[in-house]
Amino acid sequence: MITKAMILAAGLGRRMQTLTNTVPKPLLEVNGKSLLEHHIETLANRGIREIVINVSYLGHLIQQKLGTGTRWQVKIHYSVEPEPLETAGGLRKALPLLGSQPFWVINGDVWTDYPFTHTLLNDHDLAHLVLVPNPKHHPEGDFGLTNLTNGIGRVQHTGPLSTFSGLSILRPELFSLTNSAIKSPVERLAPLLRTAIDAHRVSGEYHLGHWLDVGTPERFEHLQQTARNG
Repeated sequence: MITKAMILAAGLGRRMQTLTNTVPKPLLEVNGKSLLEHHIETLANRGIREIVINVSYLGHLIQQKLGTGTRWQVKIHYSVEPEPLETAGGLRKALPLLGSQPFWVINGDVWTDYPFTHTLLNDHDLAHLVLVPNPKHHPEGDFGLTNLTNGIGRVQHTGPLSTFSGLSILRPELFSLTNSAIKSPVERLAPLLRTAIDAHRVSGEYHLGHWLDVGTPERFEHLQQTARNG
Protein backbone atom coordinates (compact mmCIF):
# COMPACT_ATOMS: atom_id res chain seq x y z
CA MET A 1 0.00 0.00 0.00
CA ILE A 2 1.29 3.45 -0.90
CA THR A 3 1.46 5.73 2.14
CA LYS A 4 3.29 8.79 0.79
CA ALA A 5 2.46 11.43 -1.80
CA MET A 6 4.01 14.58 -3.21
CA ILE A 7 1.92 17.56 -4.27
CA LEU A 8 3.64 19.90 -6.72
CA ALA A 9 2.97 23.47 -5.63
CA ALA A 10 6.08 25.46 -6.54
CA GLY A 11 4.94 27.00 -9.83
CA LEU A 12 4.69 30.73 -10.44
CA GLY A 13 1.14 30.68 -11.86
CA ARG A 14 1.97 33.39 -14.40
CA ARG A 15 -1.01 32.62 -16.65
CA MET A 16 -3.47 33.30 -13.83
CA GLN A 17 -2.94 37.08 -14.14
CA THR A 18 -4.04 39.03 -11.05
CA LEU A 19 -5.45 35.96 -9.29
CA THR A 20 -1.97 34.94 -8.17
CA ASN A 21 -0.48 38.33 -7.40
CA THR A 22 -0.79 37.76 -3.67
CA VAL A 23 -1.60 34.06 -3.37
CA PRO A 24 0.03 30.99 -4.97
CA LYS A 25 -2.22 29.17 -7.44
CA PRO A 26 -2.65 26.00 -5.31
CA LEU A 27 -4.23 28.15 -2.58
CA LEU A 28 -7.01 29.41 -4.85
CA GLU A 29 -10.30 28.35 -3.29
CA VAL A 30 -13.17 26.25 -4.60
CA ASN A 31 -16.22 25.93 -2.35
CA GLY A 32 -14.34 27.59 0.49
CA LYS A 33 -11.29 25.31 0.39
CA SER A 34 -8.04 25.69 -1.47
CA LEU A 35 -7.04 23.30 -4.23
CA LEU A 36 -4.37 21.96 -1.89
CA GLU A 37 -6.84 21.32 0.90
CA HIS A 38 -9.08 19.35 -1.45
CA HIS A 39 -6.09 17.21 -2.48
CA ILE A 40 -4.99 16.60 1.10
CA GLU A 41 -8.49 15.58 2.18
CA THR A 42 -8.74 13.09 -0.68
CA LEU A 43 -5.31 11.62 -0.03
CA ALA A 44 -5.90 11.33 3.71
CA ASN A 45 -9.19 9.54 3.08
CA ARG A 46 -7.34 7.05 0.84
CA GLY A 47 -4.79 6.11 3.49
CA ILE A 48 -1.92 8.46 2.66
CA ARG A 49 -0.15 9.30 5.91
CA GLU A 50 2.73 11.53 4.76
CA ILE A 51 2.59 14.29 2.16
CA VAL A 52 5.50 16.29 0.77
CA ILE A 53 4.68 19.67 -0.77
CA ASN A 54 7.29 21.62 -2.69
CA VAL A 55 6.94 25.37 -2.36
CA SER A 56 8.59 28.38 -3.93
CA TYR A 57 6.55 31.43 -5.04
CA LEU A 58 4.76 32.74 -1.92
CA GLY A 59 5.50 29.37 -0.36
CA HIS A 60 5.33 30.72 3.17
CA LEU A 61 1.60 31.27 2.66
CA ILE A 62 1.15 27.59 1.86
CA GLN A 63 3.07 26.62 4.98
CA GLN A 64 1.01 28.99 7.12
CA LYS A 65 -2.27 27.73 5.66
CA LEU A 66 -1.61 24.01 5.93
CA GLY A 67 0.73 23.72 8.89
CA THR A 68 1.96 20.25 9.76
CA GLY A 69 -1.19 18.46 8.58
CA THR A 70 -2.61 17.53 11.98
CA ARG A 71 -6.17 18.54 11.06
CA TRP A 72 -6.16 15.82 8.39
CA GLN A 73 -4.23 13.34 10.53
CA VAL A 74 -1.33 13.37 8.11
CA LYS A 75 2.25 14.59 8.36
CA ILE A 76 3.12 17.36 5.90
CA HIS A 77 6.75 17.98 4.95
CA TYR A 78 7.82 20.98 2.89
CA SER A 79 10.54 21.01 0.27
CA VAL A 80 11.50 24.66 -0.17
CA GLU A 81 12.82 25.78 -3.55
CA PRO A 82 14.33 29.30 -3.64
CA GLU A 83 13.58 29.19 -7.37
CA PRO A 84 11.18 26.70 -9.03
CA LEU A 85 13.05 23.59 -10.17
CA GLU A 86 10.47 22.19 -12.62
CA THR A 87 8.75 18.88 -11.90
CA ALA A 88 11.64 16.42 -11.95
CA GLY A 89 13.99 18.90 -10.27
CA GLY A 90 11.52 19.43 -7.45
CA LEU A 91 10.92 15.70 -7.08
CA ARG A 92 14.64 14.93 -7.09
CA LYS A 93 15.24 17.52 -4.36
CA ALA A 94 12.44 16.02 -2.27
CA LEU A 95 13.54 12.37 -2.58
CA PRO A 96 15.09 12.26 0.91
CA LEU A 97 11.63 13.10 2.30
CA LEU A 98 9.85 10.56 0.11
CA GLY A 99 11.82 7.46 1.03
CA SER A 100 12.57 4.33 -0.94
CA GLN A 101 9.06 3.14 -1.83
CA PRO A 102 6.70 4.21 -4.66
CA PHE A 103 4.74 7.40 -4.02
CA TRP A 104 1.88 9.33 -5.58
CA VAL A 105 2.61 12.60 -7.39
CA ILE A 106 -0.16 15.15 -7.93
CA ASN A 107 -0.02 18.51 -9.66
CA GLY A 108 -1.31 21.03 -7.13
CA ASP A 109 -3.25 22.94 -9.79
CA VAL A 110 -5.51 20.16 -11.08
CA TRP A 111 -9.03 19.33 -9.97
CA THR A 112 -10.17 15.73 -10.23
CA ASP A 113 -12.40 13.03 -8.82
CA TYR A 114 -9.79 10.34 -9.46
CA PRO A 115 -10.15 7.78 -6.63
CA PHE A 116 -6.44 7.16 -5.84
CA THR A 117 -7.04 3.44 -5.54
CA HIS A 118 -3.41 2.60 -4.82
CA THR A 119 -2.72 0.89 -8.10
CA LEU A 120 0.52 -0.97 -7.49
CA LEU A 121 3.42 -0.94 -9.87
CA ASN A 122 4.77 -4.31 -10.86
CA ASP A 123 8.33 -5.01 -9.82
CA HIS A 124 9.69 -3.97 -13.22
CA ASP A 125 7.96 -0.61 -13.74
CA LEU A 126 9.30 2.77 -12.68
CA ALA A 127 6.13 4.81 -13.23
CA HIS A 128 2.37 4.53 -13.56
CA LEU A 129 0.60 7.40 -15.34
CA VAL A 130 -3.04 8.45 -15.21
CA LEU A 131 -4.18 9.64 -18.66
CA VAL A 132 -7.31 11.66 -19.47
CA PRO A 133 -9.13 12.64 -22.69
CA ASN A 134 -7.45 15.55 -24.44
CA PRO A 135 -8.89 18.91 -23.32
CA LYS A 136 -9.46 21.72 -25.81
CA HIS A 137 -6.31 23.52 -24.72
CA HIS A 138 -4.14 20.41 -25.30
CA PRO A 139 -5.64 18.55 -28.27
CA GLU A 140 -2.42 16.85 -29.35
CA GLY A 141 -2.12 14.71 -26.21
CA ASP A 142 1.04 13.29 -24.63
CA PHE A 143 1.12 9.49 -24.49
CA GLY A 144 -0.61 6.43 -25.89
CA LEU A 145 -1.83 3.36 -24.00
CA THR A 146 -1.93 -0.19 -25.32
CA ASN A 147 -2.46 -3.78 -24.16
CA LEU A 148 -5.11 -2.92 -21.59
CA THR A 149 -5.82 -5.65 -19.05
CA ASN A 150 -8.23 -4.93 -16.19
CA GLY A 151 -7.90 -1.23 -16.98
CA ILE A 152 -4.09 -1.16 -16.84
CA GLY A 153 -1.95 -0.90 -19.97
CA ARG A 154 1.48 -0.04 -21.28
CA VAL A 155 2.35 3.59 -21.96
CA GLN A 156 3.88 4.32 -25.36
CA HIS A 157 4.87 7.30 -27.49
CA THR A 158 2.56 6.51 -30.40
CA GLY A 159 -1.14 7.26 -30.71
CA PRO A 160 -3.90 7.69 -30.34
CA LEU A 161 -2.50 10.00 -27.70
CA SER A 162 -4.18 11.07 -24.47
CA THR A 163 -3.19 13.78 -22.01
CA PHE A 164 -1.06 13.11 -18.95
CA SER A 165 -3.22 14.23 -16.03
CA GLY A 166 -0.41 15.22 -13.68
CA LEU A 167 -1.27 12.21 -11.49
CA SER A 168 1.24 9.39 -11.28
CA ILE A 169 2.92 6.81 -9.13
CA LEU A 170 6.70 6.96 -9.31
CA ARG A 171 9.53 4.87 -7.98
CA PRO A 172 12.59 6.76 -6.67
CA GLU A 173 14.66 4.65 -9.05
CA LEU A 174 13.19 6.61 -11.96
CA PHE A 175 15.57 9.43 -11.06
CA SER A 176 18.59 7.17 -11.55
CA LEU A 177 17.98 7.04 -15.30
CA THR A 178 20.03 10.18 -15.90
CA ASN A 179 23.62 11.01 -15.14
CA SER A 180 23.94 11.81 -11.44
CA ALA A 181 26.15 14.78 -12.30
CA ILE A 182 23.26 16.94 -13.49
CA LYS A 183 24.41 20.28 -14.82
CA SER A 184 21.37 22.16 -13.52
CA PRO A 185 18.94 21.40 -10.67
CA VAL A 186 16.11 22.57 -12.94
CA GLU A 187 14.81 19.43 -14.63
CA ARG A 188 11.62 18.47 -16.48
CA LEU A 189 9.85 15.17 -15.90
CA ALA A 190 8.93 14.37 -19.51
CA PRO A 191 12.46 13.31 -20.63
CA LEU A 192 12.73 10.91 -17.70
CA LEU A 193 9.34 9.40 -18.48
CA ARG A 194 10.22 9.04 -22.15
CA THR A 195 13.43 7.23 -21.25
CA ALA A 196 11.48 4.86 -19.00
CA ILE A 197 8.86 4.34 -21.73
CA ASP A 198 11.64 3.43 -24.18
CA ALA A 199 12.75 0.82 -21.64
CA HIS A 200 9.15 -0.53 -21.43
CA ARG A 201 8.95 0.35 -17.74
CA VAL A 202 5.83 2.57 -17.58
CA SER A 203 2.25 1.43 -17.03
CA GLY A 204 -0.85 3.56 -17.26
CA GLU A 205 -4.61 3.83 -17.06
CA TYR A 206 -7.40 6.05 -18.36
CA HIS A 207 -9.47 8.24 -16.04
CA LEU A 208 -12.74 9.22 -17.68
CA GLY A 209 -14.17 11.10 -14.71
CA HIS A 210 -13.80 14.76 -13.83
CA TRP A 211 -10.42 16.39 -14.41
CA LEU A 212 -9.38 19.98 -15.05
CA ASP A 213 -6.04 21.71 -15.34
CA VAL A 214 -6.67 25.00 -13.53
CA GLY A 215 -4.20 26.87 -15.71
CA THR A 216 -6.02 30.07 -16.69
CA PRO A 217 -8.52 32.47 -15.10
CA GLU A 218 -11.18 31.21 -17.52
CA ARG A 219 -10.69 27.58 -16.48
CA PHE A 220 -10.70 28.52 -12.82
CA GLU A 221 -13.98 30.41 -13.26
CA HIS A 222 -15.44 27.39 -15.05
CA LEU A 223 -14.36 25.17 -12.16
CA GLN A 224 -15.96 27.48 -9.61
CA GLN A 225 -19.23 27.56 -11.56
CA THR A 226 -19.23 23.78 -11.91
CA ALA A 227 -18.57 23.31 -8.19
CA ARG A 228 -21.34 25.76 -7.24
CA ASN A 229 -23.79 23.87 -9.41
CA GLY A 230 -22.87 20.58 -7.79
